[in-house]
Amino acid sequence: MQMRKPKKQLYYHVMMLPGMIFLAIFSFVPMFGIIMAFQNYIPAKGILNSKWVNFDNFKFIFTIPDSKQIFFNTITIALGKMILGVIVPVCFALLLNEIRRKAFKKTIQTIVYLPHFLSWVVLASVVQYIFSYEGPINSILSALQISPIMFMGSNTWFRPIMILTETWKEFGYGSIIYLAALTGIDPGLYEAAAIDGANRFKRLLHITLPGILPIILIMTTMSLPNILSAGFDQIFNLYNPLVYESGDIIDTYVYRVGMLQRQYSLATAVGLIKSVAGAILIATANKLVTTFSDRRMF
Repeated sequence: MQMRKPKKQLYYHVMMLPGMIFLAIFSFVPMFGIIMAFQNYIPAKGILNSKWVNFDNFKFIFTIPDSKQIFFNTITIALGKMILGVIVPVCFALLLNEIRRKAFKKTIQTIVYLPHFLSWVVLASVVQYIFSYEGPINSILSALQISPIMFMGSNTWFRPIMILTETWKEFGYGSIIYLAALTGIDPGLYEAAAIDGANRFKRLLHITLPGILPIILIMTTMSLPNILSAGFDQIFNLYNPLVYESGDIIDTYVYRVGMLQRQYSLATAVGLIKSVAGAILIATANKLVTTFSDRRMF
């Protein structure tokens, strides 16, 4: 038995090998390109022959007028998504848990899960139609004698729309883990509380919420590293030059500057800043998860 165990583990490592090769090729090897952040990179000269400028690209990032607004937009949108991304799935899981008819419960679950599996390339067209100048929302406003609003071209409305639509897309799928946590609560606690005269609200307040609170804390902490990732796919498919002021985030700025304007060194420097900050946040999140629970992220 002692000799078979290492052999069995070898099979597992062989199964992981294709994924590790894929990770090495597409994640570790491209990290060599970080060098461009410290160069005045010119494609014709290549990475090895381009001029070194040390930290000039990083200094320039914090002097351009757009930098503060871009970081502000990124943090604002990501923070809004993170907060609603916890509150809404928890509330939905609590409400869904109260449904006793299994057929109806499964139907609701299926309906709210579906948007998660749709790409923003598809959903962007739906969102743009709903919030267009002649769309359903403005039709309702017109019926209420309110002037139509150009939602997708308004710097006031763009960020809230991004936060709300992302929450709508993901809250059903995000509620799965909270539903699983609810099944782990001892039913005897509810029976004892009912015998003591506790109504549904008190049982929710004193049994259900404390029972899933550790999971809520863990999920909130694990979402912390995403504070600098406001969702490239969504923003890229929905924003336009009219809302660059409120909708331009780090990822879209890197794409526009690096790919369209061909300022590869500047775009790499911005991406490196984001990656370093993300790594620090991941380490912080791991420490917080360890503090609040007996689990570890890594």
